[in-house]
Amino acid sequence: MPSTKSSTRKFEGFTAEERAAMKEHAREQKTASARRGASRAEKEAAAERDVLAKITEMPEADRVLAEWIHEIVRTAAPGLVPKLWYGMPAYARDGKVVCHFQSAQKFRTRYATLGFSDQAALDDGTMWATSYALREPVAADEARIRALVERAVG
Repeated sequence: MPSTKSSTRKFEGFTAEERAAMKEHAREQKTASARRGASRAEKEAAAERDVLAKITEMPEADRVLAEWIHEIVRTAAPGLVPKLWYGMPAYARDGKVVCHFQSAQKFRTRYATLGFSDQAALDDGTMWATSYALREPVAADEARIRALVERAVG
């Protein structure tokens, strides 16, 4: 049960990484607005190029994982559309992010993650995981990730 005591910790604002992610999101929104006159297929193709370009910019360890995840998601759930989300490769249905890849470098963390939003149909009882740490591409994990992505899109 949550404590009723007020916290003595003072909010000191967003980290530099969080501010950078918010700025990236603003740029993504502007780019999406600039594509308003394009067909749906053109928009989706441009968004996938943006995702692949972002993956290419990643440090090697993150890039290998992101390429691996991209291939798994594209084959396991071809109906999901790649897009950038706060500067991260993400995969959406009807414009809403279902899952995303967060590189370890992005927020200077120990490992990359594959995260699922509330749009994913992963509910399992009263508690379930929505984020998975990734260290390296492993065949046994590929099957598990594929099953999660397939389940997420129901």
